[in-house]
Amino acid sequence: MGVVTMTTNNYQKCIDECTRCAQACYECFEACLNEPDLNARKNCVKILVECAKMCEMSAAIMSMNGQFSKEHCKMCATVCDTCAKECDMFKDEHCQKCAQECRTCADECRKMSGM
Repeated sequence: MGVVTMTTNNYQKCIDECTRCAQACYECFEACLNEPDLNARKNCVKILVECAKMCEMSAAIMSMNGQFSKEHCKMCATVCDTCAKECDMFKDEHCQKCAQECRTCADECRKMSGM
């Protein structure tokens, strides 16, 4: 259900997952900055921000029913998969939870892009 227009958005589940994933990535980013092995996490920290931004952009494009929503979500799924793999390399709870959120988002983006 739209926030302003109250119309049903076919992409709502994907919008919600992208928004949740972006939040998870930003939270994980903050937590990673405080880990003692930050230097080993450089790739992870970088992809966390890239993933969050991609998810935010995907949610925005779907919210306005943009003509490239499906293509954008295909790319978002790829970025989320990459972020999940990076986070999986670290065994702390925040990275493991973030990896799961990224996988869930990637799955939903793949479903949406196949509509």
